[in-house]
Amino acid sequence: MTSHKTPQTMKPATAAKKLGVYLEATPAEFQEGVVSRDELNALQAEPPEWLRELRRNGPHPRPVIAAKLGISISGLARGGITEALTTEQIEEIKTAAPDWLKRERETHAEVRKEEARVKAARSES
Repeated sequence: MTSHKTPQTMKPATAAKKLGVYLEATPAEFQEGVVSRDELNALQAEPPEWLRELRRNGPHPRPVIAAKLGISISGLARGGITEALTTEQIEEIKTAAPDWLKRERETHAEVRKEEARVKAARSES
């Protein structure tokens, strides 16, 4: 008796998260189907134009926005950013450098410094 291997698939939301794009901005056929591991690998290796465009100009999901601003996802929420933003909107926020962004960058830097200290302390023991 031989077993038939079925390809591993994922929901579009999972695939979008792995690709670093905002699901609602992807083409309808991507949103409505399932994505196999092979399809995901192909999208990562040779992204189609729609994927390159989304990565370049957005709208971007919150983790990407947070990374581009140098803050945490929680910091985005504290700053009142709850929706997806385009690259242009992110650049406008960077240029304006509001007080909340400065505070969140400082907080994020302190948290990362503390995490590094804890990691170093654990590796010594």
